[in-house]
Amino acid sequence: MTTELLNTLYAQTQGTDLRLDQDTLRIHLPDTPGRRTLPLRRLNGIVVYGHVNLSTELITRCAQDKRPVTWMSRGGRYLARLDGAVHGNVLLRHAQHQRHDDTDTRLGIARNIVAGKIRNSRWILLRAARDAAPARREHIRNAAEDLAEAIDKLGAAESIDVVMGTEGQAARNYFAALPHILSPTTDLPPFTHRNRRPPTDPVNAALSFTYGLLRSLVHGALEQVGLDPYLGFLHGLRPGKPALALDLMEEFRPVLADRFALTQFNRRQLRASHFDHLSGGAARLTEDGRKELIAAWQEWKTQTWDHSIAGRAVPAGLLPVIQARILARHLRGELPGYLPWTAA
Repeated sequence: MTTELLNTLYAQTQGTDLRLDQDTLRIHLPDTPGRRTLPLRRLNGIVVYGHVNLSTELITRCAQDKRPVTWMSRGGRYLARLDGAVHGNVLLRHAQHQRHDDTDTRLGIARNIVAGKIRNSRWILLRAARDAAPARREHIRNAAEDLAEAIDKLGAAESIDVVMGTEGQAARNYFAALPHILSPTTDLPPFTHRNRRPPTDPVNAALSFTYGLLRSLVHGALEQVGLDPYLGFLHGLRPGKPALALDLMEEFRPVLADRFALTQFNRRQLRASHFDHLSGGAARLTEDGRKELIAAWQEWKTQTWDHSIAGRAVPAGLLPVIQARILARHLRGELPGYLPWTAA
């Protein structure tokens, strides 16, 4: 089955007003004369950042159409999501709950998710090492070897805690190598390690913002297929935490998010002027920075990647949908295991 890659509207100009006008979306920008309209049928979702107003009629119509609306903070932190009435196959969700209660099944899915993430992280490093200077190349390849060892350890992991511990150490080794992938620059503070809540440098701010974009994409894919986004296999259950969305994000983080964000810096599409530095040491994208990143993300989602199971090239924006369907087939007993997507 082919799914059309529709557009997502990202509204991030503060004070923007979004209203329903029959079958179109009417956009009013602050201090800007005139209005802009978009046909609703061409939108598969709306994502708003910070102070953006949506009319009750528009929210109601989106809920009726099962067109998700996602609210983010100005800095890109996920706040809430509206999906309308719960839909999807109740038998699939029942199978998902049953499989979650089976220790071996849950462990197998968790191991494969993390294995996919680490393989994709290693792919990023090995590609970067090809063109790196000798000193940088050594650091990058050493980290890639550490990730290869982590993949081997996963096969012997006998609990979720061991899987999470292996993933955590692999992530530290991976992020320690990322500064050697970034092109040197004098106008940005150095990126030394991953930090969040809040991010304290431009690279971490861009990564956090991009993870928010990816999370929205994955959450929507799970809803589309009919899975429960809040019942995961790797991440623990917690009220309000979309554990399965966080699970499925993992294999996509290195290629679809990290590589994307680093490319924007290396191409100088993101610069120091695109970031604000707040009191307390936090870094945040400016409005122009968010516009730049969102525009690039929309284009990035259309780029195709080979998918071995689908047997064809797939736009990045549809990869989570295909993986959600593969997971659904495993939960229904049609596949012996969950097979993560890995870049090639």
